[in-house]
Amino acid sequence: MAGSPSSRRAWLAGVGVAAAAAGVYWYGRGAAPGDAATDGDAIDLWSQRFERPEGGELVMATLRGKPLFINFWATWCPPCIKELPEIDRFARDHAAKVQVVGLAIDKLEPVQAFLKKLPLGFAIGLAGLAGTELSRSLGNHAGALPFSVLLGADGKVAQRKLGETHYDELAGWAQKL
Repeated sequence: MAGSPSSRRAWLAGVGVAAAAAGVYWYGRGAAPGDAATDGDAIDLWSQRFERPEGGELVMATLRGKPLFINFWATWCPPCIKELPEIDRFARDHAAKVQVVGLAIDKLEPVQAFLKKLPLGFAIGLAGLAGTELSRSLGNHAGALPFSVLLGADGKVAQRKLGETHYDELAGWAQKL
């Protein structure tokens, strides 16, 4: 390729920007709400059962038929920890309309210790590493945390987000149901 080193760098930077834009476009296409390919095809959400940190079991089938907000989180994930108080507030304020569940991609002991410091008013299930695959089946193509998904009463994905959520954003999601 002819030209100065600065023109080659500019050309390579342009190619990089175009590749990144294409990746964002394709990722966004795969994460559209209601996308049939990610609405539980890989893993049946409603057949799942999770140990609860306080004992007992979180049975997902009992949550079917009403809007359900699921947050995938871990004690070792700073943005997860930052958003949990906002999710807790959302759960309290919207309890009549939306059920809220947190699925910890974590082990029992760290979750119990965390919940002693920051008690949460919504149900927590211990999904462990298997929770990552469940989150992927709900549209978390990156398998990263935090990941949140809102299912309508029909069980279809209404909203999803990879990354930290905020109260006003979640309240807006609930308004759209």
